[in-house]
Amino acid sequence: MSPHSPWRFGESVGGLAKGLFHAHVGWLFNRELSNRERFAPDLLADPATRRVDRLFPLLVVVSLLGPAAMGGLLTWSWSGALTALFWGGLVRIALLHHVTWSINSVCHVYGERPFAVRQGDRASNFWPLAVLSFGESWHNLHHAEPTSARHGVLRGQLDMSARVIWLLEKTGAAWAVRWPKPERITAKLLGLERGRAKPVRPGRSTAGSGRPER
Repeated sequence: MSPHSPWRFGESVGGLAKGLFHAHVGWLFNRELSNRERFAPDLLADPATRRVDRLFPLLVVVSLLGPAAMGGLLTWSWSGALTALFWGGLVRIALLHHVTWSINSVCHVYGERPFAVRQGDRASNFWPLAVLSFGESWHNLHHAEPTSARHGVLRGQLDMSARVIWLLEKTGAAWAVRWPKPERITAKLLGLERGRAKPVRPGRSTAGSGRPER
């Protein structure tokens, strides 16, 4: 069971409510640290990632005070600075975090599960979060194909993260990208979805390369 599973306290109303809170934010306060050398050796070996990790407190301060400084300078008032701090700093960061945390909580309880995953895995696709999460709420495929660079592979599933990765790949900033293979996607579709929902490729609605739609 993952550290942020909403089902760890049972399936009763009270257990699920407690589980949703735990999955959304409660698990962050548990000091169950994973072995970084075992699970993320590539990140530890990357100088840029280590630099961001080391400078994280400074980046948080800049992320909060940057909008405030701009608001103050543009309006030349404390009111403008505080308004920018609130909307461009606090609200922006809160929205970003809660959308991200909703993938852990909401997308393991509500939504559709068209792809076959391991027994007991309840990762689901929750379409209302698709735009805000840049496609991360197509979470069922992420659990079915964890290494896939694209999560929204069915007709109508917008995946803006995949588009960004595709553009980075085209410019050479990203490489060795693992796009979903149509045959694997089709094989993982549950029986009731076969023949109705099909993987998509650029500019088409039928099975193809799995890269982002144009």
